[in-house]
Amino acid sequence: MKQMEHAMRQLEFGWFLPTSGDTTCYGDRSRLVPPSLEMFDRVLAAAEAAEFEYLLVPVDATCWDAYISSAMMLARSQSIRMLVAARPGYINPVLLGKMITAMDQLSGGRVSVNLIAGQSDTEAAAEGVPWNKQQRYELMDEEVTILKALWTQRRALDFDGHYHTLRGARVEPCPLQQPHPRFYLGGGSRQAWEISAKHADVHLFWGDRFEQIAANMKTIRELAAGHGRATEIGFGMRLQIICRETEAEAWAAANELVRDVTEGQTSFIRTYYGSSAANQRVQELARTHGDLIEPHLWTGITRVRPGAGIAVVGNPQQCANTLQRFIDLGCHSFCLSGYLHHAEAERFARLVRPILAERNCGRMPILNKSATLRSATA
Repeated sequence: MKQMEHAMRQLEFGWFLPTSGDTTCYGDRSRLVPPSLEMFDRVLAAAEAAEFEYLLVPVDATCWDAYISSAMMLARSQSIRMLVAARPGYINPVLLGKMITAMDQLSGGRVSVNLIAGQSDTEAAAEGVPWNKQQRYELMDEEVTILKALWTQRRALDFDGHYHTLRGARVEPCPLQQPHPRFYLGGGSRQAWEISAKHADVHLFWGDRFEQIAANMKTIRELAAGHGRATEIGFGMRLQIICRETEAEAWAAANELVRDVTEGQTSFIRTYYGSSAANQRVQELARTHGDLIEPHLWTGITRVRPGAGIAVVGNPQQCANTLQRFIDLGCHSFCLSGYLHHAEAERFARLVRPILAERNCGRMPILNKSATLRSATA
């Protein structure tokens, strides 16, 4: 019974706030839409109208600050959550606990926490974080343990760890969400999986072959069982999506996205983010399988974008079929993005979401079509 309840949990769909800019062609700098409040508002409005549950707010040297951006978007929105990063070593965990609690209280419980160890050792060192990837995961485990204790116990916290020592630490008030905001984690290493098994509510995989995702879910669930969490941890996919009315139009948009991308751009992605197991995996998929790892799962964006570079490409039925394969494997959470982000959010709501809602009756809320129409015509 517990396995059935786990498999049939509600589906959720999140979108992405491109705080380093947006584009329809990575190889043409003139096509860059620079980050701005106006652009963020467009994406926010489209995502809310499409009834995405959350916005993933990224962290990277080229991104605007995630906490300031999230706070602004929460104040300018009505229903959507912000999935905002907690990076080990960047913010004292007691202060981080206060920051997240304040956002949670002031937004009416619209905050979730994205656990990120960082894709680049070089970037971490440049920003004053001296630990390597393995150490950052150790630090993450310690800091999430501290956060959960600060948020749930009703007495001052004493903590003796390898990285942190606390005496009488408190966070007031408690989070609005009980027992605390949800944790997401998207790492690809065994160490990341162990942290997810212990702490995460949702493990988000980057795009991969269907059989590999099924195997990875089995492994993480077995690890979670060691913490008594085999039925608590959920699974999802972090994917790009390029959907058009016809397959030919979708592939034209996909190919335009990487037109004139240089070898220098691709080489930078492969070397600068080389310490990330998840990035190593998507690059391996591109080398081994070429442009397609499965029908309509395209590796093209990995040439120019770190992280979640696998894209679902096709017409509405093809995109829905691909996402449904992951749902049938047991994924319930989907963090999606596309180009331009406000336009692709509207297309997903209009073209793909109704198909998924019909196929997964009772697991998705009914879309407010009038709100989607207002977003499309704004």
